[in-house]
Amino acid sequence: MAVQGVDVLVVGAGAVGRSLAFALTAAEPSIRVVLAGEAGSGSGAASSAAGAMLGASGEVTDLGVRTPHGRLRIELAVAAAGRWPAWREQVRARAGAMAPERDGYRTGTFMVLNAVSSGLDDASFAAVARSAAEHGLACHDTDPADIPGYRPLDNDRALRAWHLPEEGFLDARVWLATLDAALTAPSNMIRVPTGTLTAAPGGGYLLDTPTGVFRAPRAVVAAGAWTTPILDALDPDLPVVPVLAAAGTAVTVTGSEPWPSVVRTPNRAYACGLHAVPQADGTLYLGASAHPALAPTAHPTAGALRFLLDAALSQLDHRLAGAGVVRTHHGNRPLTLDGHPVIGPTLREGLWVASGTHRDGLHASPLIATLLADALLAPTGPAVPLPGPLAAFAPCRKLIADLTMKEAAAEAASHHAALAAEARMRPPLTGAWPQALADSYDGLMDRAYAAMPDGYVPPPDLAPLAYETTGQALAELAASHGARRERAHAP
Repeated sequence: MAVQGVDVLVVGAGAVGRSLAFALTAAEPSIRVVLAGEAGSGSGAASSAAGAMLGASGEVTDLGVRTPHGRLRIELAVAAAGRWPAWREQVRARAGAMAPERDGYRTGTFMVLNAVSSGLDDASFAAVARSAAEHGLACHDTDPADIPGYRPLDNDRALRAWHLPEEGFLDARVWLATLDAALTAPSNMIRVPTGTLTAAPGGGYLLDTPTGVFRAPRAVVAAGAWTTPILDALDPDLPVVPVLAAAGTAVTVTGSEPWPSVVRTPNRAYACGLHAVPQADGTLYLGASAHPALAPTAHPTAGALRFLLDAALSQLDHRLAGAGVVRTHHGNRPLTLDGHPVIGPTLREGLWVASGTHRDGLHASPLIATLLADALLAPTGPAVPLPGPLAAFAPCRKLIADLTMKEAAAEAASHHAALAAEARMRPPLTGAWPQALADSYDGLMDRAYAAMPDGYVPPPDLAPLAYETTGQALAELAASHGARRERAHAP
């Protein structure tokens, strides 16, 4: 099969990959771009299962505002939110008549503070207001009884709520279809199925796909939770921070009435908080579970579905007990070994990575795509980190650890306590049971974190991997990455 020369290979067709292909072809009509990856849903990719809350304030946590890299992530979220209106119009204009009539794009989020968790919710609820004030974003105290559609069980009702009127949201599935429509127009864009990426003899990269073989001087791996296997096959010595998976499950249901706004809790219990997102067709997206995994998973679990539905019906709207389940979503969010994105150039000439965005990929896609496109289209020269906060998230960086081992273990224990509370675990009210359980969570995390190799502090989102049967495998992965990085930087 003849090799076709192009300018850029984009490996991965989720929201980030598709957005990058769009940004490149829109900015420079003469550049030839190949976008490789499956366009359909149901593949376990995060984008096709996303709730698509475009949150600059809603995703803020107490830990985020307390740590340097957490604050950088908030800056990125705020910057991305500012780009969405113009970005959406640009993509829809390119799609033209093929753009879906309605994509569900609206603004308005209500965040509720209920007692179906722990003090972790209280701290993050307060952090949302502080962060909004710092960035000049609206955050209004509101009566939970005034939230449209919100009908929790009395035992689970909220006592306080924020209204975040500027927080956007849309229907992720329709948005991906809109991007696909926009990508059919450029004559300089080629869509191909998933292929194998290798280093080309003499420089550059080869992408071997079922529909052709392509060669380019630059390649961007934006393959979400599948990023690390692709990079390992290309260059097993490349010290890019490993990308794992955070499996998430959600459902779309028919609603008793259309909801005008998102209703959500703060992020809690290793996860993204409970949320209901109105969809373009009038249905309601309920999400989402979260569980870290060493590799992507193919299906939702019965336990995840049970937990999600129980929480949504009791905490958001008990009338949804009679709703029809239209669709079950399952996706693997890309979560790195240190919990932060890997975006920018690698140590290999011409090889870039855009992954590890965890819950922020679709929301941050306009910002990531335009900054990456600008860098890739810049005059040829040594690749430099991307500008602004993204500079801190270079793919071959030293692992980020904003907390000490003891602090991280304590934070993980607080998430574990929140998970137990949301699962309605009630300790016996005799003796010292409540404190004994709290102490056991602390001990569990202390032991799990102590088993990690020197220099590696798992972020709270990865704590379950540390204390479950996967603990040894996580430790080995961290040690292997550390050794790889030492070799790469050896004199």
